Amino acid sequence: MSEFDTWVQRLKEKRLSYGLSQNRLAVVAGMTRQYLNDIENGRASPSTDIKTSLLKALERLNPDAPLEMLFDYVRIRFPTTDVQHVIEDMLLLKMEYMLHEDYGFYSYTEHYALGDIFVMASPDEQKGVLLELKGRGCRQFEGFLLAQHRSWFDFFMTVISEGGVFKRLDLAINDKAGILDIPQLTEKCRNEECISVFRSFKSYRSGELIRREEKEAMGHTLYIGSLKSEIYFCLYEKDYEQYVKSDIPIEEAEVKNRFEIRLKNERADHAILDLMAYHDAERTAFSIINRYLRFVDKVENKRRSTWKMNKNWAWFIGKNREKLKLTTQPEPYSFDRTLGWLQRQVAPTLKVALWLDQIKDTTVIDDMIRHAKLTKRHEKIVQQQADAAEQMITNHHRQI
Repeated sequence: MSEFDTWVQRLKEKRLSYGLSQNRLAVVAGMTRQYLNDIENGRASPSTDIKTSLLKALERLNPDAPLEMLFDYVRIRFPTTDVQHVIEDMLLLKMEYMLHEDYGFYSYTEHYALGDIFVMASPDEQKGVLLELKGRGCRQFEGFLLAQHRSWFDFFMTVISEGGVFKRLDLAINDKAGILDIPQLTEKCRNEECISVFRSFKSYRSGELIRREEKEAMGHTLYIGSLKSEIYFCLYEKDYEQYVKSDIPIEEAEVKNRFEIRLKNERADHAILDLMAYHDAERTAFSIINRYLRFVDKVENKRRSTWKMNKNWAWFIGKNREKLKLTTQPEPYSFDRTLGWLQRQVAPTLKVALWLDQIKDTTVIDDMIRHAKLTKRHEKIVQQQADAAEQMITNHHRQI
């Protein structure tokens, strides 16, 4: 079987597995049903561009949702100095599991942590208590929400009822189909094909040589709007990020690109109010995007106001695609990052030391481990790792 025949077979098998008719795929790919039929039956040999269009159209129609939305950053200030109240009555986590440190961030004097869930405290009533959940912290907190039989909306309602102030909220839209071509969108910004309320954009390539033995592979990032403002957008190639962070081959990455809506202070508060009013994350996210941004296709010798919206962008914001839902990706707090650091930084040296122990008939490493003293901090980490989420939550959720 030739390479082309194999490609055609995979195309047809995937179309059928998605439950798509030739007509449905042809319409989205911008071709006639007859032409697609000819391709699938070996009577037509499409160009590389047409092959690419077909595969992209196919992924747009993927029933497993080529786009997904999730919360990726949440920062909330509570108007209280009672940190235990926030942890046990707002987060519904047991205080005994929180690791306490005598330093904080953002000028807070101390903090409590359970994995990547950070709660900062201060005796200053003006500062109150600050909850910060970055990406990994959001995923870990979703694991506890699941155990508590709560949703993000339930949690946000509790926050609002306590007078909590939303300081930052990031809504992330994951593109699994590669529809958001970041280099192409960057070029459109340069060519004035980005119609936006924002007056500035910045683009970067990671500049990091991912593998010395391979060609240079750089991830692209596009910022639209000022990073100092209360709202801006960040678009980047998530597959490259995962390659660098987790050594996942680019072609195997589940998420290709990511579009992040980053909101601070009043903008974050307004977004939460909209979310709570409509319980429709897609409505909230795309009303923000559509208000500030759209990409069009340039037509020479015609006024910019007449340029039509780019078809990939039109699909991204809702044309001919399934409704986008808010998803959760609960992820338990794990020791994996520490183990990874041990493997990369410590294990080679440890192996040399054990080898020397064997050669010299000594027990330096065994003695070192045996005499190592664990602090209460270490014991707390063991407790966090050993117990299930159900053991770490309070019983307050049963009264909701």
